[in-house]
Amino acid sequence: MIRYNPKIWFTQIFRIPKSDTLRVLYKEMILLSLFTFGLTYVELNYIKDLHLFKDAIAVYSLIGFVLSLLLVFRTNTAYERWWEGRKKWGELVNNTRTLAIKVSTSTNDKDDIDFFKRQIVNYVYALKWHLRNEEEELQTNLEEGEKEAFELSAHKPSFISKLMYARLQVMLVEKKIDGNEFLAFDTNLNTFSNITGACERIKSTPMPFSYNLFLKKFIFIYVTTLPLAFVSSFGYGTILIGIFVFYVLVSMELLAEEIEDPFGTDDNDLELDQICKNISISVEDILTED
Repeated sequence: MIRYNPKIWFTQIFRIPKSDTLRVLYKEMILLSLFTFGLTYVELNYIKDLHLFKDAIAVYSLIGFVLSLLLVFRTNTAYERWWEGRKKWGELVNNTRTLAIKVSTSTNDKDDIDFFKRQIVNYVYALKWHLRNEEEELQTNLEEGEKEAFELSAHKPSFISKLMYARLQVMLVEKKIDGNEFLAFDTNLNTFSNITGACERIKSTPMPFSYNLFLKKFIFIYVTTLPLAFVSSFGYGTILIGIFVFYVLVSMELLAEEIEDPFGTDDNDLELDQICKNISISVEDILTED
């Protein structure tokens, strides 16, 4: 995710980062300008006197309003997914700290403390790995027997959760913790699973294909036929209008596509790497003996 100062907005107007839609769309904008030039030339020189599209500008204004409503809905839906993902990872931060505090105040056994110090952090990295489908440094923080089972497991976060539940069961049997403490631990681990499920839902449920396809077709038809309505008023200036309208509309669609999956590595995605590091530091600090 790109860090910036929202109060200094003027200089940001002239910034063109790698993720800027201008970098992505410049080829399409060139092709559109050539197409618009050809359509404008034909209309000005061959069909202008027929007055076929003299009132079309009013129709296109109405269509543009409808299209803007669709894009607002599309952008809001994508942002809601991005923000829900951020809230879930914020909830994960709080729960890892709470679990670490419970461990530190429930037992003095160094082996148990070291175990949860590793596995709480392992769960966070396993979730990031699971959402991004990437190998992480997680396996260096597993013991030899755990590594083999981890590699064979289909759902990595659940495997780490299973290890923690098994350890709690042993602690309960050995009377290192009582039943109430076990239930308190269970609350946090159950929340871990709920957070993972919510993140999986966000990642695996994109915008419905039919809606997405319709919106793209709508934008394409609107932009490519725009000269028919504006040539009579703006002449060859319609080329600039068409390019600008195309840039605005398609940029909104591209930005929505980027943020609707907030767990990737795009510039506007969540800083999962930094969140994982912060959790690791917090857990290490809480569970390190003075």
